[in-house]
Amino acid sequence: MSTILFKNATIINEGRSLEGDVLVKNGRIERIDSGIPEPKEACRVLDCTGLHLLPGCIDDQVHFREPGLTHKADIYTESRAAVAGGTTSFMEMPNTVPPTLTQEKLEEKFAIAARTAIANHSFFMGVSNDNVEEVLRTNEKKDRVCGVKIFMGSSTGSMLVDNYVTLGRIFGGTELLIATHCEDERIIAANKAKYPDANDASFHPLIRNEEACFESSLSAIQLAMKHDTRLHILHISTTEELRLFSNMLPLSEKRITAEVCVHHLHFTADDYARLGNKIKCNPAIKDPRHKPALWEALLDDRLDIIATDHAPHTLAEKMQPYQQAPAGLPLVQHSLLMMLDYVQKGRISIEKVVEKMAHAPAVCFGIRERGYIREGYHADLVLADLSGKTTVAVENLLYKCGWSPLEGDTLRARIAHTFVNGREVWDGSRILEGSAGDRLLFNR
Repeated sequence: MSTILFKNATIINEGRSLEGDVLVKNGRIERIDSGIPEPKEACRVLDCTGLHLLPGCIDDQVHFREPGLTHKADIYTESRAAVAGGTTSFMEMPNTVPPTLTQEKLEEKFAIAARTAIANHSFFMGVSNDNVEEVLRTNEKKDRVCGVKIFMGSSTGSMLVDNYVTLGRIFGGTELLIATHCEDERIIAANKAKYPDANDASFHPLIRNEEACFESSLSAIQLAMKHDTRLHILHISTTEELRLFSNMLPLSEKRITAEVCVHHLHFTADDYARLGNKIKCNPAIKDPRHKPALWEALLDDRLDIIATDHAPHTLAEKMQPYQQAPAGLPLVQHSLLMMLDYVQKGRISIEKVVEKMAHAPAVCFGIRERGYIREGYHADLVLADLSGKTTVAVENLLYKCGWSPLEGDTLRARIAHTFVNGREVWDGSRILEGSAGDRLLFNR
């Protein structure tokens, strides 16, 4: 139905928790109040007693592998995993095959998503050492493209950008947000030479170490400050990098922002003994000393956004010897649930989770009319049951790769319903087909 009345919900929004009702009509939030009467027209009334109503999560960093790597994942499968976990919008990375280095390839991905994505979506324009003019053409689409992605560390194919002339032209010429993967390739190469016999994943944080992350992040910030560029550094993983970020300004006024991923908040290098290549990722999951520092910076707003860097590979690929196994792990179906489990443990408030996973991505990227429960906004909504439980098992995974590093874990929350643009797409146990997500628009 195009009209839905959410009754008696615990609404989590803009730092507050309140009991009330939400009326949705034609995909938009029409009214937020208590005691909203049932409309005269046909209306679905959903009793939300005991449930928390949240704005849908916005994941600013996923790899859905389409085109070219669809044996691992595709936009169809991974967008369904996303909404099952309460993520209603995603921004996808350009290191596909072929990489997203031209305007034509960028629009091809939007066309695929228009046909197959059940969640709202946008795609980053990719940068190589030799596509500057093509990247700068994205300025013409700044209200319809989430940003420009620069790999300042190893990536697929030709997407490592290590030419400082290229970097200067992009930082100086783009009108979009620049998102960076920051690891210094020269430091990584030197570390590899120190460990020629590295034969298991425990070597990964030694090769892709703290120095490699800090020096690359510092370089990106120096470029951004020189050119007054809007910079967003992805997946911060070290205590050292936290010195580069501030909480002195509100998010809406920051020119340099940072993201932390759920796996860097959850795992440490101690977990390689148990999970091995399953948690091999770039930047690496590092020494346990970093985890409490990342949590502290998240809670005091030096770190602005929680995301996943969802990056699936087949289990056979991950089971190769360490040096051949690809980096990345699938997480988008359980990122919100992981954070709600931390709410139950008292590590973070549910209001802060909503801020970092819905509000902050909307503000950071300037997403139009999403990320909040506000009258007039798109009805991207999630009903979470904090009295329920979710046990991660192969049989309930929606990822095409069919595995998770969380298998066997029980998370103390359940996603009871997910709505995208006012249409229910997840009913707590299955995907409800028949609707498509929208292309995200930006206030730029």
